[in-house]
Amino acid sequence: MDITLISAVLVVFVAFLAGLEGILDQFQFHQPIVACTLIGLVTGNLEAGIMLGGALQMLALGWANIGAAVAPDAALASVAAAIIFIKGGDFTNVGINVATAAAIPLAVAGLFLTMIVRTISVGLVHVADNAAKEGNIAGVERAHLFALVLQGLRIAVPAALLLAMPAETVQDILNMMPEWLKGGMAVGGGMVVAVGYAMVINMMATREVWPFFALGFVFAAVTQLTLIALGTMGVAIALIYLNLSKQGGNGGGSTGSGDPIGDILEDY
Repeated sequence: MDITLISAVLVVFVAFLAGLEGILDQFQFHQPIVACTLIGLVTGNLEAGIMLGGALQMLALGWANIGAAVAPDAALASVAAAIIFIKGGDFTNVGINVATAAAIPLAVAGLFLTMIVRTISVGLVHVADNAAKEGNIAGVERAHLFALVLQGLRIAVPAALLLAMPAETVQDILNMMPEWLKGGMAVGGGMVVAVGYAMVINMMATREVWPFFALGFVFAAVTQLTLIALGTMGVAIALIYLNLSKQGGNGGGSTGSGDPIGDILEDY
């Protein structure tokens, strides 16, 4: 489908925010569930954006920036995959699988782009250092903001280039894909999602958390409950658990999480 000029400007703005958040990690605009939903919202395809964001989020569950080690670029993967998905016009599971499969090489391409920007940022750090030696705080701020703008542009520019492509071209490229390739992408996308679930289970595999994991399957089987109801129940159970933990619900004795790192963090 074609995207109007106003929607295109808003998509580029969302892409810019996602580029910033890919490094800042403050407001999570780069997370697929947020970026794809926002792109779906500004293009008038909110439901499609949420569906794609939910599928891509399972890929990005274990992606996190740790110090200087940068995870695969969820920002470019989310934005570019959402644009391809919207312009392709196929809002079925096949379209989601194709966009999900395209997100993986896009995430690697995003790493290459951020490597270029970080190389440029090294020079900006020296500029900021020189400004700091002179007591020029405004110069330090300008160098910092310019580096952030570059991070936003590394997502906004590819997004603008994708938007400039006619919708028919994107659809023709997707239609040229043979059925066996689409089927392979569907299988591969399902396997990646399974890996995401496994990573989540591995992180939460403690004696205290397993009961909540089982309760999730029970509540999911109750089809009358809405997402708002499930979210409310989850918050309520979490608050009950935290209050009981503070009051010593095990009779006053100390408990361990079964995870040494978790116990160390709990001590802090």
